[in-house]
Amino acid sequence: MKFFLCFVTGLLVFGGCQQQTDYDGSGNFEADEVIVSALQSGTLVSYNVKEGMQFSPGDTVGRIDVKTLELQKEQTEASIAALRDKTASSGAQAAVIRKQLAVQRAELAHQLKERTRTENLVRADAATRKQLDDVNAAILQLQRQIEVTEEQLDLNSYNTEKQNKSILSEKAPMEKAAAGLQEQISKGLVINPVKGTVIVSYALQGEMQTVGKPLYKIANLDTLYLKAYITGTQLSQIKLGQVVNVRIDSSKDGYRRYSGTISWISDKAEFSPKNIQTKDERANLVYAIKVRVKNDGYLKIGMYGEVIWTKNED
Repeated sequence: MKFFLCFVTGLLVFGGCQQQTDYDGSGNFEADEVIVSALQSGTLVSYNVKEGMQFSPGDTVGRIDVKTLELQKEQTEASIAALRDKTASSGAQAAVIRKQLAVQRAELAHQLKERTRTENLVRADAATRKQLDDVNAAILQLQRQIEVTEEQLDLNSYNTEKQNKSILSEKAPMEKAAAGLQEQISKGLVINPVKGTVIVSYALQGEMQTVGKPLYKIANLDTLYLKAYITGTQLSQIKLGQVVNVRIDSSKDGYRRYSGTISWISDKAEFSPKNIQTKDERANLVYAIKVRVKNDGYLKIGMYGEVIWTKNED
């Protein structure tokens, strides 16, 4: 019980007025509020958000114009497709070289047979040694030509592969650029992040938005938190997870009661806020606590509430 000094008809009276509280702490209800902001700049071409509307996570509630980004993505994809047209094929040129190689090998086979025949004629004194030397020279020349042709075939394949690799090396960065543009395009959709009820809507369809500009505020009103203040002497009476009683004004002389759970206790003292009942109480240092309360629809953000854990309630 607390006693206060009162002035009655100009006289100072001690104990003339007294105030007794039948609760352990009081404060106002809060909620976990999330401000949803624009993730892209542009005109808000669609926006289906009004105060009081309820949304679930993943709901699409609006769209920002990202036509420029879409065109940039299409241009990048067209450039990727054009890379295939720039690549070369070694097939046609390689086919010509292979035909040339086949002719040379056939001529070599003919010259080898001719050398055998000439060797037999030389042994029979039907041909001269010079004729055999001419055949051997022709064979040696054909063998060198075949080696050069085979090198040309390999070089043609290597050059074509190298050229195509250089062209196609541009593909990966372009694909990354296209993916980045798609990410920016996706941010043009306004996706609701949490389950809750819209408290405030800041935007209107047709307005120009910029990155980070708030669109609306949403809060899960299924569970509210009573942020109350207690004195240092009361700290030893409570703990995290403790079930306590919470009440709000329901009628002139009645209360609506709830069961709550202490979910947070401040580790620092602070001066009492101005909404504490008396000037003397506001001069004291207090600790803030939060009590989690399941909302039946009657609890509202900012509503005054009282928390009780001692047996002093009627």
